[in-house]
Amino acid sequence: MDTSWLLHALNLAYELTTLGLTTLGLAVVFGLLGVMNMAHGEFVMLGAYAVVTVQAWGWPIATAMPLAIVVCALLGYVVERWLIRPLYARPFDTLLATWGLAMVLRKLVEAVYGRGYRNVESSLATPVTLAGIQYPGYRLALIAFAILLMVALAFWYRRSVMGLRVRAMTGNPLLAQALGIDTRRLASQTFVIGVVLAGAAGVLLAPLVRIEPGIGVDYLLDSFFVLVVGGLGTLGGFAGGVGLIGGTQSVVSSIAGQTSGYAVVLILSILFLWLKPNGLLGRR
Repeated sequence: MDTSWLLHALNLAYELTTLGLTTLGLAVVFGLLGVMNMAHGEFVMLGAYAVVTVQAWGWPIATAMPLAIVVCALLGYVVERWLIRPLYARPFDTLLATWGLAMVLRKLVEAVYGRGYRNVESSLATPVTLAGIQYPGYRLALIAFAILLMVALAFWYRRSVMGLRVRAMTGNPLLAQALGIDTRRLASQTFVIGVVLAGAAGVLLAPLVRIEPGIGVDYLLDSFFVLVVGGLGTLGGFAGGVGLIGGTQSVVSSIAGQTSGYAVVLILSILFLWLKPNGLLGRR
């Protein structure tokens, strides 16, 4: 029996998983705070280099996750408190500020690790047999984990007390303050959660990608395309953006190459940007 369709389906699911994991942190920050964090990709990069670091120190690879969480959380708190918070009312200035932060982080990583590529040595890519085909077990685990993470995040946003406060802050900040919600502290926590999700994505993807200081740029572009197409504020819009952008890029890249895939995604995103203001796709 021909099982090539299953292999293609698993590869597509992996591409969508990668895109979803790397976009989720930016969706939280941009969707809930209105901050276009141009350093988002660099937080993904920091997560990947956390794996490089623990291997260089001789630590177990599992220790990379807590290391990345601590580093990204501390850095995220400092960035939100002293860089982003004074600029919340000036979105364009936050974009420029975080773009400058991205360049600083890249240069710091270059100074410490060099410009060359790094590969993580791991046995996680051991293949498993599934319906007559062999497929990397780590990719399958990553797909399952991403699904569970999306469900958990949706449950947190809809059912938890903090999720309720975040929705109140997003919907009407002044009313939320009048009800006693500390919106500054909540915004800081939300920003930290967003960058920690980005760092965690970097750790999870490190065994599967080539690691170098410039990888953050590609992740930022892909995440931006997803948010343009899918919109903000709903898990359905996020999932739709991931599916459309990831599926289009995967299919076109397999046929005409990666550059063509990016070109088609860029055209698609520009089309959505043009249609939304003209009311053809409705207003947010």
